[in-house]
Amino acid sequence: MKQNNKRHILMRYGIVVGIMLLFSVAISWKLFKTTVVQAAEWNKKADQVLTETVPIEPERGKLLADDGSVLAANLQYYVLRIDWFTDGIKTDTLMKDIGPLCDSLAVFDNSMDAAQWKRKLLQDRKAILDAAKNPAPGKKPRKNRAYKLFPRMLTHKEYERVRQFPFLRRAKNKNGFYCEKHSRRMKPFGGMAARSIGNVGQNEVSSSIHGHSGLEMALDSLLYGKPGVAQSTQLTNGIVRAESVPAVKGYDITTTINVQLQDIVENELNDMCLETGAEWGTCVLMEVATGEIKAISNLERSKTTGEYVEGVNHAVLGYEPGSVVKTISMMVALEDGIISNIEEPIATGSTWTYAGGNPITDSHGGATRTPRQIIETSSNIGMAKIIVRKYGDNPPGFRKRLEEMGFFEPFHSGIAGENVPWFQDAEIKNGGRVTLSRQAFGYGSRIPPLCTLAMYNAIANDGKYVRPHLFKKLSREGEPDSIIPVTYIRKQVCSPENARKLRIMLHDVVWGSHGTARHWVQDKRVEIAGKTGTAFDVVGGKYSGKKRLAFCGFFPYEHPKYSCIVLMLGADRGAGASSGMVMKNIALKMYAHGLLGETPNYVEKPKDAKSYPTLFASMGDYVSNNIKRGLGIQAPHTYVRPKQVEKGVPNVIGLSVREAIKILEDAGLSVSFTGSGMVTGQSLAAGSHYARGQRINLRLRNS
Repeated sequence: MKQNNKRHILMRYGIVVGIMLLFSVAISWKLFKTTVVQAAEWNKKADQVLTETVPIEPERGKLLADDGSVLAANLQYYVLRIDWFTDGIKTDTLMKDIGPLCDSLAVFDNSMDAAQWKRKLLQDRKAILDAAKNPAPGKKPRKNRAYKLFPRMLTHKEYERVRQFPFLRRAKNKNGFYCEKHSRRMKPFGGMAARSIGNVGQNEVSSSIHGHSGLEMALDSLLYGKPGVAQSTQLTNGIVRAESVPAVKGYDITTTINVQLQDIVENELNDMCLETGAEWGTCVLMEVATGEIKAISNLERSKTTGEYVEGVNHAVLGYEPGSVVKTISMMVALEDGIISNIEEPIATGSTWTYAGGNPITDSHGGATRTPRQIIETSSNIGMAKIIVRKYGDNPPGFRKRLEEMGFFEPFHSGIAGENVPWFQDAEIKNGGRVTLSRQAFGYGSRIPPLCTLAMYNAIANDGKYVRPHLFKKLSREGEPDSIIPVTYIRKQVCSPENARKLRIMLHDVVWGSHGTARHWVQDKRVEIAGKTGTAFDVVGGKYSGKKRLAFCGFFPYEHPKYSCIVLMLGADRGAGASSGMVMKNIALKMYAHGLLGETPNYVEKPKDAKSYPTLFASMGDYVSNNIKRGLGIQAPHTYVRPKQVEKGVPNVIGLSVREAIKILEDAGLSVSFTGSGMVTGQSLAAGSHYARGQRINLRLRNS
C-alpha cells in the first residue's frame, strides 16, 4: 500500500516537473526566437516606436483692433472632473471636508445652496460606485472615472479659484480631482464685425483648427503658425513623448478695424434696417488717405427671430450697381477727354432710343443737361450719350479702359470671398452698343460695393487709387514683425483736376437744388458729398420688384477724411432716405464724438429760436433746465415729455435710457435696448396689457 502511494506521488512529481520543463523549453525557445531569429523584425518595431512623431498644434495668433484691443483670441477653458475610484480618497476625509467644500461651491455657483450641493455630490458618488459593483443584467461592470463637477467649462481664473476649495486642494491621488483643457476661439466684442473677423474650426481634410471665413480664413497661413513635432523617448520608467521641434505661434495680426467706429456703423445700419424693413444691409467705412477699412458691417434679417444679425459679406459680392456707377463713367469721360467742360450743355430730353434697343428714359428729364446736372439729377440719357460718343463704335473699349485704370484688379484686402467686377460681353455682333449704353449708367455689370467705394475714395483722394485693406501689422509676443504699408492700385487713377470736378458733381447731388439726395443727406455740421443708386434685384435670372438702394460718398467735403458706401435690399423708401441717411447718421455720430478732427459746437444756434428742433426731455424739470443751459438756448422752448398712461405699459418714448429702465423695471418689466441716445421706440405699446417679467425692447437714437 505504502509502495503504491509512493509510486503515485513520484509519478505526480514527475508529471509536474515534466510540465515545468516543457514550459521552460517553450519560454527558452520563444526568448531565442525573439532575440535571435526575429531580432531584426523586433528591432525594427522598436525603432518605429522610438522614432514615431506626433504633430504639436501651434497656438493660433490673435486678431486685434487698430488700437490693440482683442477682436479674436484663443482662450483656455477647463472641464473639472473627479475620479471617485481614486484609491487615495478616504470616506472619513471626504465627509470631514464635504461641508466646507459645498459652502464654497454654493458661493461660486449659486444655482444650488450648500445643502443641495452636498446632497448632489454624495448621491452622484454613491450611484457611480454602486453601478460599478452591481452592473445592470447582461452588462459588464464599468467605472465612471470622469464625473463632471460643473456642467459648463470654466475660465482659467475660475479654475484657479475652484482648485483652492477644501478637499479639492489636496493632492490629486487623494481627491481624484483633475481637469481637461480646451482651447476656444473667443470674440470679446461678440457679434461686432463677426462676419469680417470670421470663424475657425476643423474640416474634412484636417483635424487642425483653421479659418473658415473672413479674416480668419484670408490670413489663416499667418495666424495658424507652424506645427511642432513630439518624438517618443525611452526613459528609465517607460517611453514618453518629448518635444523635439517646438511649435511656432501664429502671428498676432493688427487689423484696421476701429472698435468705436465699428460700433457706430453697426448701430446706425441696424437702426435703419429696423426702420425700413430691409432684408439686408452692408456698410463699409474707409479712411481716405490710407485705404484702411475702419468699420465693416453686414446685417441680414433672421428668418427665425426677425432680428438683424451678421450675415453674408455683401461688401465683396458683385451686384448691379445702379446709378452709383455713373460717377465712374464720368471719370472715364473726363480722363479720355470726351468732356472737359462740366458746364457744357448736352441734349438729353426725357426719352432716347439708341441702336434699336428699348428707349432709355429719365423721370425728370429736360431738354439739356450739363455734366454737373447729369450727375446731380442722375440722368441715364445724359450719361449714356456721353459714353457712346467715344465707345459707340467700340463697345468693348469701355471695359478695356476701366481695366487699364485697374478697376478689375483684385484688392487682396484680407476679406475672404472677395469678388472682382464683371461686365457683360459688349461685342457689336451681340448687341454691344445697347449693352454699352446700359453699362454707362449701372446695368449689364456686377460690381462689389467695395470696388465702387475704392473709386469714390480715389476721387476724394485727388485721384490716388489706394488699395482697401483690413490689416496693418504682424507681430509675435508683442514684438512687431512687419508693418503693412499703404499701397496703390494706381498712383493716379485720374488727374487731381478731374478728381476736383468729380467732387463738385457729387457735392451737387447732396447740396444742389435738384440733387437726388438733397432732402435727406444735407447737414451743415458735416458736409457730405456722394451719389445715390438704385437697381432692381435679380432672382432666378429675372428682375424682381425688390430694389437695392445704395449711397456712396465721402466727408467732410472740403478735406475728406472718410469714404463710405451703404447698400440695402428691400428698404421701404428711396436710396437717399435709407442708405444716404445711414451715412449721414454715421458722420453726425462721428462729429459728436470729436472723431472728425474738430470739437462739435452744440451751442451755436440760429437767429430765430423757433427754428430749433423739438427735443425730448427728462421727466424732471432740473434735467430740462440743464439741457437748456448745455445747448445754450435762451429763448423760450418747448420740451416734449412722454404722455403718461393710467394703466398698462408705461410710455417711455423721449426719455434717457437710464430713466426708461427705472420706470419699466419698477413696473415689473424686463428691459433690453439697441442703439444709444434717447428712447425713440418701444416694442410693447404704451398702455397695453402685460405680464410681470415680460421683456420689452427699446430703440435708442441720438438727435
